Amino acid sequence: MKLHFFTLKDIEDYRKIYPRSSVVKRAIEEAHPRTLEELDQAFFYRIVKGPLNVPDGIFESKIFGETGYPGLRLDFNFGLRLDVPEGNFRVRISDFDTEQVIFDEYVSGGRLLSVEKYFIRWHVEVFLDDEKIFEHTLSLEGQPVAVMSKFDTLGDTLSFVDYFNEFQRIHRCKLSVCVPEVLRELIARLCPAVEMIDEINFQTYATYYVFMVAAPYPDFPDDFRCMSMTRVGGIFFGIDYLPPKAKFKPTESPVTDEPYVCIGIQARNARKSWLYPRGWDIVVDYLKRLGYRVFCIDKNAEEKNDGFTICKPALAEDFTGDRPILERANMLYHAEFFIGLGSGLSWLAEAVNCPVVMICGFSQEWCEFYTPYRVMNRKVCHGCFTDPRVVFLSKESCPHHKNTPRELECQKKISPRMVINAIERLIVDKNLTPPALRLIPKRRIL
Repeated sequence: MKLHFFTLKDIEDYRKIYPRSSVVKRAIEEAHPRTLEELDQAFFYRIVKGPLNVPDGIFESKIFGETGYPGLRLDFNFGLRLDVPEGNFRVRISDFDTEQVIFDEYVSGGRLLSVEKYFIRWHVEVFLDDEKIFEHTLSLEGQPVAVMSKFDTLGDTLSFVDYFNEFQRIHRCKLSVCVPEVLRELIARLCPAVEMIDEINFQTYATYYVFMVAAPYPDFPDDFRCMSMTRVGGIFFGIDYLPPKAKFKPTESPVTDEPYVCIGIQARNARKSWLYPRGWDIVVDYLKRLGYRVFCIDKNAEEKNDGFTICKPALAEDFTGDRPILERANMLYHAEFFIGLGSGLSWLAEAVNCPVVMICGFSQEWCEFYTPYRVMNRKVCHGCFTDPRVVFLSKESCPHHKNTPRELECQKKISPRMVINAIERLIVDKNLTPPALRLIPKRRIL
């Protein structure tokens, strides 16, 4: 089957990155393109498939959407897909909302595939011998629609959850979502009207693969580091506002009747970890003096990465382990508050309405969800993760000051005093009374 990719953007926007693109180098080695057009097609084939790690055969899988004309089939699974039979066919494809014509050419045989995979209200017109034989505008109402989320990170998945619910509501479609099995029970609680599925079969009207990418990939309209993670789902699904927050209902009672605080100290890499010497021990000691029980709910009590070893604070109670995400959600729901990093457990706490103290200097404050108790030191280098000019390599955690005394100062120079200040504000704002203060008798006024 002959495949032909077309793109909403001007092809020159991509050709200018060819000289420095490793994708182009691989395309030349594998496809041996003879013309610039062939290079474009080889580039798109690899760059569309690459970041999503999509299965083989996805571009060639059967299209079930009939148009009423033999051999002319259309669906919107993993972008627009249009089979065109042999003949004098002219195909015009546009964005219905912007009225931007994206593709307008004569085609005889093969399959047209859009490079863009996010939500676009496609408008398709097909002519045979200059007579219009088919016209269709994407409409999801009443249609089976699937969403595939291949995130293996908790925070990225949770940032999309509210948009799953809103996308189904505004389009009135039959939405199903495929997420990693470890997250399925939690997502089902947050999206009760959405069907959870094990795999994508492409017998749907439309399928969307959601992801985040810090590069000029055409699958997504922008580098996600240029916006809040709470808006990436909106950009992907064409929703220009923050949707209502999903509501979580606990499935278990509190693990104790005593007031407690949860902490999450681990992250995938050092640039997310709080690296002030004994910082966690100092904060946990403070919380214990307030009378709180402190539960460490990380997957691992000790982690080593980027040359750092991060250990559970000695005074924190050990609730680490590979426990179900729903169990963690219940613990957080019943907690007084959570103290963590710019990572998944903070997103989980936010999802279940547990107040979050977020210790995070590697990104700007608008990157993650908003919490008034974010702790960062703006007097040192900070926010490199949200700078699209920075290229993060797999082993380079500090792009500006690697191998210098200033390495990772964004996470090293957040003091325990700064964290305690945020905790004290939270206690006042939420009208909490720490357990130790509940034992102090009120003074009589004479």
